[in-house]
Amino acid sequence: MKKILVIEDEKRIAELLQKGLSEFGFDVVAAFDGDTAKRLINSNSYDLVITDIILPHHNGFELSQMVKRLHPTTPVIMLTALGTTDDKLDGFDAGADDYMVKPFDLRELNARINVLLKRHDNQSGKHHSNELKYADLTMYLDMRKVFRSDKEIKLTPKEFNLMKYLLENPERVLPRTEIAEKVWDTHFDTGTNFIDVYINYLRGKVDKGFNKKLIHTSPGIGFILKSEE
Repeated sequence: MKKILVIEDEKRIAELLQKGLSEFGFDVVAAFDGDTAKRLINSNSYDLVITDIILPHHNGFELSQMVKRLHPTTPVIMLTALGTTDDKLDGFDAGADDYMVKPFDLRELNARINVLLKRHDNQSGKHHSNELKYADLTMYLDMRKVFRSDKEIKLTPKEFNLMKYLLENPERVLPRTEIAEKVWDTHFDTGTNFIDVYINYLRGKVDKGFNKKLIHTSPGIGFILKSEE
């Protein structure tokens, strides 16, 4: 039975989630504030964490970062009334794997949970080399560090995942729809400009100051990692 931590300060919603997800076959633990959630995250491991953003003591961004620091592969879903693009970008930057806006349908939440758990199980079952390398760019998977030549490049969790996918597929044009599916799952709204925003973030960190540019746009299709002056 998969164990899920629900962090929600509205007890009615927390109880609804606890009851509904239990009926879907999950073992659900609820925390009603950031302090309680922090203690639970420190002392236990969970298969998945669902957190609201606005919470007493510690907000959902802080808690998501904490989960990813202690348990880097544990999926996190942010569940909140905030639905602007900036809010979603902040959530992804904090390490969230998915984002749902209230009000929500429990069946849809269950479907998203199962997608993330399946992806996590598949990744855990595969053997990964300790590093990915292309040109003078190296990614150390275990340490979650990236270097270009001798310069360390600081990436947010979502930037890291996007860069990882580019490194796994060098010199191949990756359509936006494929990136959306593989990095943001199929629930990502491809009508938004999230992918372009994150590609621009990566360019500003990976290519800035270097003569050879690695991240390129294929007009009307997507993006490609290739070494080019």
